[in-house]
Amino acid sequence: MYLILLCFGTLFGLGAFFLLAGLLRLPTSASTKAVLTVTNRGKAKKNSMNAILFDMAAKAAPLVRLDAYKRRKLEAQLKSAEIQMSPETYVAAAWVKGGLIGLLVIPTLLIFPILAPVILFLAVAVFFKEQKRADEIVQQRREEIETELPRFVNTVEQELRSSRDVLNILKAYQHNAGHAMKRELEITIADMASGNEENALTRWESRIGSTMLSDVVRGLISVKRGDNGIMYFQMLSMTFKQLELQKLKLEAMKQPGKMRKYSFMLLGCFLLMYLGVLGYVVLEAFGDLF
Repeated sequence: MYLILLCFGTLFGLGAFFLLAGLLRLPTSASTKAVLTVTNRGKAKKNSMNAILFDMAAKAAPLVRLDAYKRRKLEAQLKSAEIQMSPETYVAAAWVKGGLIGLLVIPTLLIFPILAPVILFLAVAVFFKEQKRADEIVQQRREEIETELPRFVNTVEQELRSSRDVLNILKAYQHNAGHAMKRELEITIADMASGNEENALTRWESRIGSTMLSDVVRGLISVKRGDNGIMYFQMLSMTFKQLELQKLKLEAMKQPGKMRKYSFMLLGCFLLMYLGVLGYVVLEAFGDLF
């Protein structure tokens, strides 16, 4: 009986979706995938499910209301994370993914009700994870850039001994930079070449939001204004090396804790193995007694 109801509900939902898609003239998944391929060229390929989710998020975007401050903050995050969505569409996509998982509660209640709280928890977890996706990408890029800043500062210090041209220093370092740093340098160099160089450096600082990069940009701007800058970058290089050593020490301190987790898992496996054998022997003994 439950299987018949589940099949009927699934077929009815699919039929209603296709009828509404035809009435509302929604684009097909093929056309949506083509648009996503153009707007996300060089990134992971988008499958049909992502295309359908993007369609649903785009339709639900007008229902999302964001205040001016939150919209500006989210728009800056999406731009920094290179996510080609409006803030409203991004929030709507999180609601759509969480809501679709939450709808699985209905068949779960009919078939296996005890799993309904798990589905609800999963829906909430997916919603919050999708909302933080842009922030996680920006955070990962910031950490990657901060890891490279000691080498960058040391290079700037050496280059300042022979040249005072900040733009050429950035261009020379760009060829050997990491992926995240290289991407930001491309944007900054293009911005410096087409406008005010100090404003371009300030915009680079605001895009990343790193205190370490703020110190670097402050030194580059002072060089643009005529300061020597060599002593400043020497001191900054020493400070960054100390911060890098502290970060490495913290990572080393975390390793025993990670290993302890796997040691407990291994101990649990051994205990389960022995308890399983012991339980099997005890059950056989009870069978002989009774």
